[in-house]
Amino acid sequence: TLNLSDSVRDNRSLAAIGVAAHECGHAIQDNQEYFPLVLRRAMVPITNISSMLSMPLILIGVLMSMNQTLINFGIILFSFAVVFQLITLPVEFNASRRALNILESRQILTAEELPAAKKVLRAAALTYVAALLSSLLQLLRLVLLFGGRSRD
Repeated sequence: TLNLSDSVRDNRSLAAIGVAAHECGHAIQDNQEYFPLVLRRAMVPITNISSMLSMPLILIGVLMSMNQTLINFGIILFSFAVVFQLITLPVEFNASRRALNILESRQILTAEELPAAKKVLRAAALTYVAALLSSLLQLLRLVLLFGGRSRD
């Protein structure tokens, strides 16, 4: 079953067709038990819990006169979100590749329309790259601010 938003389902634009094909790519991944998708799905509960707890633990550690153990544990929990985003990249790029194959092989789009669909799917995938880079920078910031140094 594909779950498409009304704006995608009821629209015939290139962007909507690309998004729908991308979701078909995810459905195929699911059917074929694509390993990065299976791994990503297994990480969802851990990532959700670690995302909720990481910053409060760091803050409590800071408020408790720089309790390094709590701060380090918070940083470790935050790193789960970074790993999750890293695992998400191959899932999303693969779904987009599958989408393009579907659009081309089934002749859903013309040869003239395919480059525009590639641009739409690439732009969508780059949002995941940007999210990963943002999280990596935040993790680096936390490590540089609090990680591993004993405070006097």
